Amino acid sequence: MDKEALFQQFVAFTTSVHEVTFELTKDVKPEDITPLQYSILEYIAVSQPVTLSQISECKHISMPNTSRELRKLTEKQLCEKFEVPDDRRKQLIRLSESGQAMMNKAFDQIGARFFERIQDLSTEELKGIHHAITILQSKVFDENK
Repeated sequence: MDKEALFQQFVAFTTSVHEVTFELTKDVKPEDITPLQYSILEYIAVSQPVTLSQISECKHISMPNTSRELRKLTEKQLCEKFEVPDDRRKQLIRLSESGQAMMNKAFDQIGARFFERIQDLSTEELKGIHHAITILQSKVFDENK
């Protein structure tokens, strides 16, 4: 297997992932939050509970900017901080009830668009996609690898 060709295929694939993600998520964020705030909420929704530094690192935002955006999201009652019982110095962040409801609505819209994209695929094609995603997740995208 030509690893350079595989890498070029991977680059093209990740570009396509970003393009499809944009199409699937277009117009799902509420108007009263910024795209950055939506991105933070989306990350929290799939990874919660998270730390400030995890958000900062994953979203490539400085710690002060991450803190400021989280303060705004907390003021909008979309997320909340809580202390870790074993380590009172450590704070974790999760979605609030209204933040979770907002993200559930967004994910419902994204899901509908996704299901529309795959509606004509056969059972075998769906199984193949599932298998491919499982391999990519465990062998390429798993941060603990």
